[in-house]
Amino acid sequence: MIPAYVPNSAAAVLGGGRSIDGGRNWSDGRRIFGEGKTWRGFIGGVLSGIIFGILLIVIENTFGRSIQTLLSVILLSLGALLGDLVKSFFKRRLDKKRGEEWLIADQYDLVAGSMLLVFVFDYGWAVQHITIAVLICILIITPLLHRGVNIIGYMIGVKDVPW
Repeated sequence: MIPAYVPNSAAAVLGGGRSIDGGRNWSDGRRIFGEGKTWRGFIGGVLSGIIFGILLIVIENTFGRSIQTLLSVILLSLGALLGDLVKSFFKRRLDKKRGEEWLIADQYDLVAGSMLLVFVFDYGWAVQHITIAVLICILIITPLLHRGVNIIGYMIGVKDVPW
């Protein structure tokens, strides 16, 4: 899951600039995604996830055979931020403000997006490597990592809130 865990943090660090929705509103009068979702953050986040995934492949190959493939790395990285975008879309529809905590959705958006992409576009890899035991570990570890990384981001000034 490293290729899926890296993009959100990297997007926060690398973000800024033009927003993905270009400042446009949805039919309900609210922003489509919000000011915090930028092209620079999205592209930088996805590329960071891919870079970490490739490093993981190299390290794994040094000690044996890699579990990750280039396709799984790309899908996990891209899926994580697409999941975040979908969550942001619905967060705006619910009139939640930027930075406002949305329990469960904030923690698992990256899991939902990344799992969806690998199961749709790399099904063989997904069923071979994402077993029930692995999925349970992901569901337990993800909120702990999410909270820890966000607290660190808050402490170093990258995030406005610690969640």
